[in-house]
Amino acid sequence: MTSAPEPSAPEPNGSEDLTTVRVAQFLPHPPGKVWRALTEPDLIAQWLMPCDFRLEVGHRYTMTSTPRPNTGFSGTTAAEVLAFEPGRMLRVRWQDASGTHPANWTITWTLEPEGRGTRLFLVHEGFDPDDAMQMTARNIMGNGWRTYVMDALTGVVERL
Repeated sequence: MTSAPEPSAPEPNGSEDLTTVRVAQFLPHPPGKVWRALTEPDLIAQWLMPCDFRLEVGHRYTMTSTPRPNTGFSGTTAAEVLAFEPGRMLRVRWQDASGTHPANWTITWTLEPEGRGTRLFLVHEGFDPDDAMQMTARNIMGNGWRTYVMDALTGVVERL
């Protein structure tokens, strides 16, 4: 069983892990509702990006969004389901579909029941600290995960 990631925190020596974004968010809804929002394509489109997601290890799918030239993002993400534990964990790989951006990221969602709700953990790994565009992407995505995306996800779960 996979242990849940800890929220973002500096490393013991005071340096931050530049290869990873970590987010922990409490949602006042049961894990089953949160799981639906993470795994049903129509719901994913409401809080993240339109896609042809299917909960099946090895399934490859695409997501489309606005291109971000300052990060090298073409606007199309090639994704693959790497692993899942129903109702508890989902791990996917993201790569820029253009093939010109060297990003090869892994996103892991872990759900833990907490009181009457769910503690949702996100770990977005694989940023290259030596690549300025990836560090820009990490900053943008880290802020986006913590604010816009979590707010949008919470809104979708509230409507279920």
